[in-house]
Amino acid sequence: MTESRSENLITALDEATISKFHLRAVLVSGMGFFTDAYDLFVIGIASTLIAAQWNLSSGRLALLNSTMLLAAFVGAFIFGRFADVFGRKRVYWIVAMIMILGALGSAFSPSYWVLIAFRFLLGLGVGGDYPVSAVLMSEYANRKDRGRLVGMVFGTQALGLVIGPLVALSLLGAGASDNLSWRIMLGLGALPAAAVVYLRSRMPESPRYQVQVQGKGEQAAAQLAAFTDGQVAGHTSQQGTERLLGLRAFLTNRRFLVMLAGTAGTWFLLDYAYYGNTISTPQILSLISPNASTMTKIALQLAIFVVAAVPGYILAISRLDRIGHRRLQIAGFAMMAVCFAVIGLIPGMTTTVAPFLIVYGISYFFTEFGPNMTTFVLPSELYPVSMRATGHGISAGIGKFGAFVGVFLFPILQTSLGLRGTLLLTAGVSVLGMLLTLVLPEPAGRALEEIGAYPVPGAMPLRVADRPAA
Repeated sequence: MTESRSENLITALDEATISKFHLRAVLVSGMGFFTDAYDLFVIGIASTLIAAQWNLSSGRLALLNSTMLLAAFVGAFIFGRFADVFGRKRVYWIVAMIMILGALGSAFSPSYWVLIAFRFLLGLGVGGDYPVSAVLMSEYANRKDRGRLVGMVFGTQALGLVIGPLVALSLLGAGASDNLSWRIMLGLGALPAAAVVYLRSRMPESPRYQVQVQGKGEQAAAQLAAFTDGQVAGHTSQQGTERLLGLRAFLTNRRFLVMLAGTAGTWFLLDYAYYGNTISTPQILSLISPNASTMTKIALQLAIFVVAAVPGYILAISRLDRIGHRRLQIAGFAMMAVCFAVIGLIPGMTTTVAPFLIVYGISYFFTEFGPNMTTFVLPSELYPVSMRATGHGISAGIGKFGAFVGVFLFPILQTSLGLRGTLLLTAGVSVLGMLLTLVLPEPAGRALEEIGAYPVPGAMPLRVADRPAA
């Protein structure tokens, strides 16, 4: 390591090459986020079995599908703020414990309302995991590969999308009863959450947070050197250069409000479209192919994910930093709008399986190779370190509220507007997402301290000598 890198810890982080410690951080954050994705999306399959067993009305089914999303809206707000006030690491293992309790309670629920309560608890943990997983990885990352590394964490969502249907097919194919199948599906979410509790307890606090907020530069340097086996070593004289900004001051600052309009607004629009369609995919397939069996519908859903969504995740991870995070989000929203408009405007698209699946699959590809990835990455980069988890938590929370609205309204809109009308509305939402992205700056390749160096009353600016090279 060169002398200039060893002198400044933040510079050393920014200029480090990808190595084993980055991959360890991806694994720990990614396992938690895989749990988030599995728990969020498996309910779309499990609820079809629960609805038949408990004779649920359409309203109760919609509430079951969307309760966890509403709780995630609350959890992201609360735990995102806690992560800025009390530290990232402390929140990191708490949300994992909540996810364990929520998953196990859901599996053993004796009645509908008990299940709703445990799904809400689970959602609080999942919502809290969003900002902490993203921000910790962003603050460990180097500037050139930050999008790729945070994207790798988010990419574990693809595993959650695939493993849920695989578990369902395995259980039903083995002859397990519907009652046992949905309980196992929901309970399995506790396993990866339990694994990450131990792993997260061994991770050090974010070095950027320790240096710039807590004023623990030497402690940060020692812990990072141990965690990276000496691959990133440095010292810093930078002590507490940012004071924690009050939530009210943050929400009344014009520049941050514009930023929140971009990060939270686009996430709301994306999740309205994405979760409304994804969790409702079994119902959509029932409309397209009403005579298909439950196993066939699950298999079709799995095929869409594997063929269309997974390549989108992989390509986004590999190209995100090269294309640009903002630019990729704009392009992805545009292609989503085109695909949903094609389905809604061309007669016969919603009554013929093959053409529908092709265009629907293309929309999935560009959702992953675009805003589903970037709405997670961008808020982890654009805010100052003392408000980074708060900004990401608000954005994720608003996003999950959009998901709640989409999942809850999709069956209602489907009844009143029809499938074509509902997807045309989704196309319009995608256009709004593309336009709202324009208010955001492009963070790819820039140091976090440069991106987040806003003149904010009550927060001291970074000294020029302590800023990493751009």
